[in-house]
Amino acid sequence: MRIRVILKVASGLSCNAAAREVGCVPSTAVRTVARFAREGEASLFDHRSENGARKVDDDALIRVRAILAGRPEDHGFERPTWTLEILRTVIAHGVGVLLSITHVWRLVKRVGARWGRPRPIVACPWKARRRQRRIAASASDEHVVVYADEVDIHLNPKIGPDWMLPGIQRLVLTPGNNEKRYLAGAFEPRHGRLVYVEGDRKVSWLFMNLLRALLEAYRWAKTIHVILDNFIIHKSRMTRAWLAEFGARIQLHFLPPYCPSENRIERIWLNLHANVTRNHRQKTIDALLERVHGYLTERFDTERRVLLVA
Repeated sequence: MRIRVILKVASGLSCNAAAREVGCVPSTAVRTVARFAREGEASLFDHRSENGARKVDDDALIRVRAILAGRPEDHGFERPTWTLEILRTVIAHGVGVLLSITHVWRLVKRVGARWGRPRPIVACPWKARRRQRRIAASASDEHVVVYADEVDIHLNPKIGPDWMLPGIQRLVLTPGNNEKRYLAGAFEPRHGRLVYVEGDRKVSWLFMNLLRALLEAYRWAKTIHVILDNFIIHKSRMTRAWLAEFGARIQLHFLPPYCPSENRIERIWLNLHANVTRNHRQKTIDALLERVHGYLTERFDTERRVLLVA
C-alpha cells in the first residue's frame, strides 16, 4: 500500500487523491509521503520487523494458560471472575510482560479460552474411597456390568444454541400440547452394548421392564451388576418385590449422592439430546421416536451387539 501511494503521488496526484485510489485514509498517505521524504526507499519496509522477539513465547503461553485455569482470588483480587484488566495485571506480575488490553484479548483467544457459563454442581459428601467401593464391580465373561438410567423424550423441543447469521434469530416451532415418552436404558461399556425399553410413564414398571430385558439379553451371565442412581422407581416397594422373586442374578449398585458423572450412560443421553431432540422439527411424538431409535441403532448397530427392546 505504501508503494502504491508513493507511485501515485509521484505521478502527480495529491495525497487525498492517492488515498482514495489506494483505499486508505488521507492521513496514512500523508505519513507515508513524509516518511519517504526522510528515509527514502527504506521507509517502504515494515518497521515492525525490527520489533524483536515476541513478548509472549511458548513458555509464557503455558504460564498464561495456568493463570486462566485459576481464579482472580488466587492472585489477591476480591472479584471471583476474570476481566481483561485483571488478567493484564496478573500477567504483568506473574509472567513479567506488560500487554495492552487488545493484546490480552488476542492472547485469551490464542490459548483457546472461551466466554461461557459455568455449570453448577453439588459436591458429593462421600470420600473418594467410599465412592469407589460403592460402585466397584468387575466385568468378566460371566459377570456383566451395566450403567442404567432413564431419559425423557419431549415433543416440545429442547432449546439449545445454534449458529445463526447476524440479525437473524432461528425460530423453533413448538406443538403447544406437549407429549412425553421415556426410555429406560442400560449401557455395557465392555462391548459397547445398549439395552433399552420404552414407556409412556416413568414409573416402577418401566424400570422392571428394563430388568426383564437385561435378563433376556444376558441369559448366559451369572450376575448382572447394575450401576444406577437413587431415583425412587429403582428402589420402590414394587421393584424390591420383583427383585426378590425374579432378580436372583441382578445386583443393584446405587451411586453415591450427587455423582451423576459416575454413570456412563449419561453421556449417551446427552449426545441423544444434542443430535436428535434439541431444536428438533418433528410434528408428532411417533416421528420423533423414530428419529431417536434410528440414532441409537446407528450408533450402537447390530455388529456392536446392540439389543433394542420395545
